[in-house]
Amino acid sequence: MIKEDIIKKGYEISDYLIKVRRDLHRTPELAMQEFVTKEKIKKYLDEIGIDYIEFEHHRGIMAYIYSKNAKTTIGIRGDIDALPIEEKKESEYKSQNKGIMHACGHDAHTTMLIGACKLLYEMKNELNVNIKFFFEPAEEKDGGAKFFVEDGLLENPKVEYMFGAHVQGYLDVGVIESKYGTLNASTNSVLIKVKGKKGHGAYPQNGIDALVAAAQIITSLQSIISRNLAPHDMAVLTLGKIQGGDAGNVICDEVTINGTLRTLDSEQRNFIVKRATEIVENTAKAYRCEAKFKIKENGYDALINDKDLIDVVKNNAEEFLGKGSFIFKDYPSMGGEDFSFFTENCKGAFFHVGCANKEKGITSLIHTADFDIDERCLSIGSIMHVLNVLSFN
Repeated sequence: MIKEDIIKKGYEISDYLIKVRRDLHRTPELAMQEFVTKEKIKKYLDEIGIDYIEFEHHRGIMAYIYSKNAKTTIGIRGDIDALPIEEKKESEYKSQNKGIMHACGHDAHTTMLIGACKLLYEMKNELNVNIKFFFEPAEEKDGGAKFFVEDGLLENPKVEYMFGAHVQGYLDVGVIESKYGTLNASTNSVLIKVKGKKGHGAYPQNGIDALVAAAQIITSLQSIISRNLAPHDMAVLTLGKIQGGDAGNVICDEVTINGTLRTLDSEQRNFIVKRATEIVENTAKAYRCEAKFKIKENGYDALINDKDLIDVVKNNAEEFLGKGSFIFKDYPSMGGEDFSFFTENCKGAFFHVGCANKEKGITSLIHTADFDIDERCLSIGSIMHVLNVLSFN
């Protein structure tokens, strides 16, 4: 099937895609609670006629098309969970679940993947590739991509190339964005515990003030980014929560500090962890306290795009949407993206799909209570998935 036919068919199912997206948008569910969402996805897959595998230990689904003439296997990912945000915008498809909303566009991602299933299944006899469609749960919380990796779904047949897309409210509909190399930072939770000695606030000489030590630690840690990294390097160490003390007239004996570390590669992360450990332990000693810096290793690694696959996305976008429709992102995002679990195991390309429309007032960014999309992006995302797959056919 020639590209013009694919594009035509992708636009012909526009009303279908809008119906699917609004159906999903009305019933958003939080990570690991995507029961209704899963049943709706299964219903649409059954209507298409495509084969799929479902799971009991998580809400994920993998649909697939296998070809006897397959030369390679391509994966496409769409996430399915929502966020704990109360939707503000009034519409006929507004969330029916109080305090929960598809504020990150996962309803759009799921719909695009269903659209790709529909379009590719209709031409299954023309395919010379295997395709795995990953409907991923718990992206917002647990990093649901790792479930598919742990379940062995990137094997037998082995996925060699993986594509994923995310809508962005700062991009106009009809624009595709990505970059070579690192697109998203790694994310790790930080925990600092400072221990002193409790005492009466009127007699500070009898105690060891963990609160004072913690304050100095927080201030000193700010020097890592500003004084230990080159000006052109990007990293973030944010300490967003501090707990300690029993009363205003009691010397605090223990303080806990929680934060997040965002880095662009493992070498940078290891350096910052080493430097932070030195600052935390030695600053605490200067105030007669003890302190430990811990980093949780269960975060996301940096999402690193394969250059050749980004060229595939760029070429398809410009052939489909016209010259200038693909733009290179200037800098990596310091936000995490669990698509990195896939790119650690195969070559991958993650790209952004514009969903804004200033004339219609659709300009809000993801993770906001009035986020919405120009629904023309649904056909665009579906078509892009198909074109990317067929680049290997």
